[in-house]
Amino acid sequence: MTSHPSASRSRKAPAAARAALFALAVLLAAAPPAAAEYTKEQEKAIAALPAQYRTWLEEVELIIQDEELTAFLALAEDYQRDAFVKRFWRVRDPYQDTARNEYQDSYEERVLVARNEYGGMDEDRSRMLLLNGRPHGLVEVRCNLFKPLEIWFYAASPQFPYEFVLIFYREGSRYRLWRPFEGIDQLFDTLMGGRRDAQDYGGLLRQVQYECKDGEAIAAALGRVLAEGQLGYETLLGRIEERPELEQSEWVETFASYSTELPPDARALPAELALAFPGRHQSRTVLEGTLAVPRQAAAVAELAGSRTHNFVLIGEVLREGELFDSFRYRFDLPVDGAAAAEPAVATAENGAAAGGATANGHGDALPLVFHRYLRPGDYRLVVRLEDLNGGGFFRAEREIAVPEVEGAMPPPPPEDPETARLLAEANAFLDAGETALQIVPPRDAIQTGYVRFDTLSGGDGVARVAFALDGDTVLTKTRPPYSVELDLGPVPHPRTLEAIAYDAEGAELARDTLLINAGANRFAVELVEPRAGKTYRDSLTAEAEVQVPDGKTVERVELFWNETRIATLYQEPWTQPVIVPAEGEIAYLRAVAYLTDGNSTEDLVFVNAPDYLEELDVQFVELYATALDREGRPVEGIGRADLTVLEDGVAQEIARFETVRDLPVHVTVLLDVSASMEERLAGARDAAVGFLEATIEPKDRAAVITFNDHPNLAVKFTNDLSAIGAGLSGVDAERGTSLYDALVFGLYQFNGVKGQRAMLVLSDGKDESSRFTWEQALEYARRAGVTVYTIALDEAAHKRLTTLAEATGGRGFLTTAAELPAVYAAIEQELRSKYLIAYQSANTSGDTEFRRVEVRVARPGVEIKTMQGYYP
Repeated sequence: MTSHPSASRSRKAPAAARAALFALAVLLAAAPPAAAEYTKEQEKAIAALPAQYRTWLEEVELIIQDEELTAFLALAEDYQRDAFVKRFWRVRDPYQDTARNEYQDSYEERVLVARNEYGGMDEDRSRMLLLNGRPHGLVEVRCNLFKPLEIWFYAASPQFPYEFVLIFYREGSRYRLWRPFEGIDQLFDTLMGGRRDAQDYGGLLRQVQYECKDGEAIAAALGRVLAEGQLGYETLLGRIEERPELEQSEWVETFASYSTELPPDARALPAELALAFPGRHQSRTVLEGTLAVPRQAAAVAELAGSRTHNFVLIGEVLREGELFDSFRYRFDLPVDGAAAAEPAVATAENGAAAGGATANGHGDALPLVFHRYLRPGDYRLVVRLEDLNGGGFFRAEREIAVPEVEGAMPPPPPEDPETARLLAEANAFLDAGETALQIVPPRDAIQTGYVRFDTLSGGDGVARVAFALDGDTVLTKTRPPYSVELDLGPVPHPRTLEAIAYDAEGAELARDTLLINAGANRFAVELVEPRAGKTYRDSLTAEAEVQVPDGKTVERVELFWNETRIATLYQEPWTQPVIVPAEGEIAYLRAVAYLTDGNSTEDLVFVNAPDYLEELDVQFVELYATALDREGRPVEGIGRADLTVLEDGVAQEIARFETVRDLPVHVTVLLDVSASMEERLAGARDAAVGFLEATIEPKDRAAVITFNDHPNLAVKFTNDLSAIGAGLSGVDAERGTSLYDALVFGLYQFNGVKGQRAMLVLSDGKDESSRFTWEQALEYARRAGVTVYTIALDEAAHKRLTTLAEATGGRGFLTTAAELPAVYAAIEQELRSKYLIAYQSANTSGDTEFRRVEVRVARPGVEIKTMQGYYP
């Protein structure tokens, strides 16, 4: 492995720091990059690998992370290594919803070029090719002034979002990357009388232009490098040579926990493994495994009056020698009377359904139940069970033939008849996939006006299909095609469409739900099962569906029976068998989904609730507010007692109040790139980039939308400043202005994004061609709950933009291009000086009319700016 010099990006460095950075860069660059020093253990592990894996490590040397290398070398089996390699490329796939992995294909193509054209992976041209891709232009220099050179021209690369040039000179049979510390003499062929006086830049470049083929391109490249200076060019080389960062680095820790190998000197844990196929889920057969652990062999943990048995189950499913599926479960079972009324506690990590019985249930064994969904065929199952309290291990391998299941089959044989009885009702849910129903999503993300929705259905017995919009039935069709046409209104509000298939007796056969206008950043969990109004006696299979924002990953889904956690699932499908306690108090099942960044969302369903139970929709309102003095400067030190919140004139009780100076923020910049912006576009773009560089911290996210006669999402929500710079590079001023369309499009991107949200709009003109009206854009902004700051470069747009900004709790600015940095600085200060005010609305009427909000402050000369109201 090779180590390369790198220079981290800094915003502003004092002169002394710049000098130190330059000295460090020269020192690092003073010798060619050397091979990494492996530990003796790593060298031994690499040498012991089969040849194909040693070759793979050589090829990915420049991009594999240290933690990835450590995890890979720890794997014991080839099928695990093969699965690791697949996952390695998968987490780097920029478009994971497509069949092709563009990153892997491109990288492997570059590997072939490096081997076939450059003679190996360790040549400098190979390294630059692998990290930055093919150059956009290449000049082979064959001129008497120079040694043989190659000059590579890049418009941008994955490592660096701007133009740059690389110069390679031949030394023997290999090419080396030229670095400024070597001096420009290194490029010239002194034997042929090459020019060495680099002080006269102008004369040098003129000589190159006149005496060399492609002289203008060569001179341009040399001039660009010399103009950068040693510090600037070394910093650039550091950027393009550094190891690419990996956003999904948490995958390594997860994958490393999959091993079914036993540790040295593992103590045996007695257990029995029974397998059954109780039903099917859609086109797959359900494999149900039950591990029976003798009670007397299971250790007990005691903590704060709680006594539990605790186990971790790791499993692998192999097909034709390759890893087909892997899973991890955690089971936490209350002992004796510790939780006699509660269902089994089973935590499933990186796997699907887990289930079991409480430790004070029937029988002499603790049954630990897991489900996998497999297609018919032959597999090999490997499981490892660990007693976390006693330290014992059980390991088993089984060859299994998964059958084609036509209908429900009985649960496992009666090593624990009571558990089999309790799970029978949950297993009956597994055949719900026999009749399939799916709403076909529309092509466009934003849907307004009249839209037709079609369904795909399969199976027998469908007598009718009912369609419900936001919970209200709008149409029932008794014959195919099962479709519906809906008026979704003039602006893209989030809606929920549900299709339910029934048989002739009115029994439900299948259902599907489609979220309309949910946005690519919506994060939500919905409990599909259990359902309100359905009766469950002994057990049920909980099933949740999670909508995940683009580029994000679900870390886990937790299921709670009342407030007792019964399962934690780390991988789809989000299903869990649950034992229903004896009839008694009203109970509910709650699902909470978490992203890897800590954001969460939840859903709740009452189980076996009486008909008279009324669910009250309580509106919890969060206001992000700024306190400003008469000069428009943020005011600190405001307290809860200083504030009064009114909703439609009625005072509300403040439930939460805090200063949120460092709260993560999602911010979108809307930049006008219409023809009228031609002279001011460069300054406006640079000011926007400067604002984001100064504002966006690692915990924040920013998006960029450019607009002329239509909006364009130039950069999705990210904290990668290089990606932001790349998205704004090369923008041109052209065509007309659809300002209102851009406003609606920008606010739409916030659907599903929680927390502090802000949108900055910069424009110089009136709207010319939007399909949305001003009134529709204003009403949509009021519903969005996003603070909008508007920057007008012309009086024509200022009035309406300011009206919209103030309606959302933001501010409107009228300024010039030269003053943009100061305006952005003021906005940044406001974003980092917010107060969070939350209250539970006293209005429980259920109406959907606009509710006006006012926040008053008992401080002379101070004004509170927040959104003027909301739609419940």
